[in-house]
Amino acid sequence: MSLKRSMSSGKSFGAGGDAGGKIDRQELFDELKRLAALGEPFTPVTVALAVGAGEAHVAKALLGLAAEGYLERADGGRYRANAMVEMNQAEFVKAYARASKVDSTRQRDLSEIGRLKQNNDVMRQRLLVAIAERDHYLAALRAHGIDPGPAPQPSARSDADEAPPAPAPEAASASAEPSAASSADQDGAEPRN
Repeated sequence: MSLKRSMSSGKSFGAGGDAGGKIDRQELFDELKRLAALGEPFTPVTVALAVGAGEAHVAKALLGLAAEGYLERADGGRYRANAMVEMNQAEFVKAYARASKVDSTRQRDLSEIGRLKQNNDVMRQRLLVAIAERDHYLAALRAHGIDPGPAPQPSARSDADEAPPAPAPEAASASAEPSAASSADQDGAEPRN
């Protein structure tokens, strides 16, 4: 063991040293096949405990296998191994080798894609809630005999550019007051406040 490795082994948490640094492919394959047969989602921690490897290494391997399309990402950092049911060990070894070569840029992109998909799901849910709320209020208006009128239509961008903006009512009344005050000064009367 080199000096650097022995120096860092005292700083690690848990068992220390290089324990869990490598994943036994056969154990990982067997565990994923077992989980695929169950059909339930699982976490990297579950697999790491079953195969006796480090959680970070298992998480990276599962992320790579998900990128290759052999695992499905479920919500909450979980995975499903539905595609592993038909996979034989030779295919798994090839897929695992490709998944292990995921570079940092690809891994960052994959995590960004996962984050964007989750954000998309949240926004879709919010949109569905807003549509349901709108439908509820429209139904309440119609139930009381109130016509809500036509739905508002978004204006075209070209129409907005062609039409000059209408003067604000406050600006028109503000411009009228100074002229009234100046005419009052000319008449000798005191200006109004």
